[in-house]
Amino acid sequence: MKKKPISEPVISPEILEMAKRSVESERPQPTKPCAVCGAPCKPQSAAAHAAGEEDLCWVCRRLKISAWRENEQQMPAQE
Repeated sequence: MKKKPISEPVISPEILEMAKRSVESERPQPTKPCAVCGAPCKPQSAAAHAAGEEDLCWVCRRLKISAWRENEQQMPAQE
């Protein structure tokens, strides 16, 4: 059997590399499950995670903020 001659690629490597880089930016970010409800949420930055913030979806994060505000408003009434 004869060896097949090595042919040049149809697409230049530079164009192929540019195409790969353009697709990487469109790839969806990995998600983590919410610590409360298990819904998918965006992973937090390393700085936010180091500060002790939990991985919460946007709904649970809003509920947590609302609970804090409610708690702050009730504090003076208890004294």
